[in-house]
Amino acid sequence: MKLLITITFIACVFISFQATDPLKESIKRGEEVYADFCKVCHMPTGEGMKGVFPPLAKADYLLNNREESIKAVKNGQKGEIVVNGATYNGLMAPLGLDDEEVADVMNYILNSWGNSSDKMVTEEEVSKVE
Repeated sequence: MKLLITITFIACVFISFQATDPLKESIKRGEEVYADFCKVCHMPTGEGMKGVFPPLAKADYLLNNREESIKAVKNGQKGEIVVNGATYNGLMAPLGLDDEEVADVMNYILNSWGNSSDKMVTEEEVSKVE
């Protein structure tokens, strides 16, 4: 009987942990933010528009410039950047997102379309980016 109770307890803890994975929850919320604010320019697949809107899919810039990427989502982006070897020189207006929305959409982008990041972007991290 003790073994059955122990197994049941461990299973419940495991299931509750799986159901509340903070990164998965953030990615889910970020997908909605992306659909509302980013999809029009960067496309549903994150491919962007060559020469106009940089890709987010398999984007070296995102992984190599984490703080600058957060800053662009938080405050907008102006000027030249190089993504996957192509130069983009445009303007992305500030989207008016709060720090949690920025963190969520960054987690979605960093874990979609061939991108992968084990390090979760947090609201606290976003709040420190000027």
